[in-house]
Amino acid sequence: MTTPSWTPDIFEALYRKHPDPWNFRTSPYEQDKLAHLLAALPKTTFQNALELGCSIGITTERLAPLCHTLLAIDAAPTALAQAQIRCATHPTIRFQQAFLPEEFPDLPPHSLNLVILSELLYFLSPADISCLSSRLLPALHPNATLLLINWTGPTDTPCTGNDAAAHFIQSVQTAGWQPDLQERCPQYRLDRLTHPRTAHS
Repeated sequence: MTTPSWTPDIFEALYRKHPDPWNFRTSPYEQDKLAHLLAALPKTTFQNALELGCSIGITTERLAPLCHTLLAIDAAPTALAQAQIRCATHPTIRFQQAFLPEEFPDLPPHSLNLVILSELLYFLSPADISCLSSRLLPALHPNATLLLINWTGPTDTPCTGNDAAAHFIQSVQTAGWQPDLQERCPQYRLDRLTHPRTAHS
């Protein structure tokens, strides 16, 4: 039997118990991972970016200078409140509370140039990962970059990080999106996907 996706109340309870339950602000692992994520981005400015699972806005704050507009989404209102305070000096960021994939935003076709899914996918069931990819695909511009980061250690989530990444990649490959960078670190994996018609440096 497949384990269901984590629900918003699970995340909200974690943030109410501790304002930074995964130690995004202080963990060497998190700081290392963020540096890796930023280094893997194409050397360009992104017109429209989307961050799914923005948490308390640590990555959001670093992405903001690289994006003309950035939509950051999380299911937990307590996390979003922290993110809004952290990123208050960046007017190009818009925050939205949404439970994915059901509440994926209604975005214009081909409008997204960058999508960040860091430490999100393994909280979803395989069916919900497929649903998320199907809702995301129409919003991707042909030159878009998809950047995935997934913890690969032991977890009690619906998927392992490796299984979640593999399932998402398989789902978007049907529309022509392919990994052009895949790197494995001791505790996580990074996967960058682009469309073959567009080459990134």
